[in-house]
Amino acid sequence: MFGFDEEQIAWFGLTFGVTAFMLYMLFIVLQLARESKAGKFGTFVLLLVLGFGMIGFAAKGLIKFFIGGE
Repeated sequence: MFGFDEEQIAWFGLTFGVTAFMLYMLFIVLQLARESKAGKFGTFVLLLVLGFGMIGFAAKGLIKFFIGGE
């Protein structure tokens, strides 16, 4: 498709597509904190708990980069 093979499309989707989705999820969490009037501590807890999956995904990429050299 447009001169790209499957590996290049998958890399692009995992790099930019998932990153964009994670930023959108961050917006949703902040919107949830604002609408529920959570305050500073409540917003921190929401970001910490709901953001753990995003942190893990980013950490996986960094670990893979430093260990594997990719």
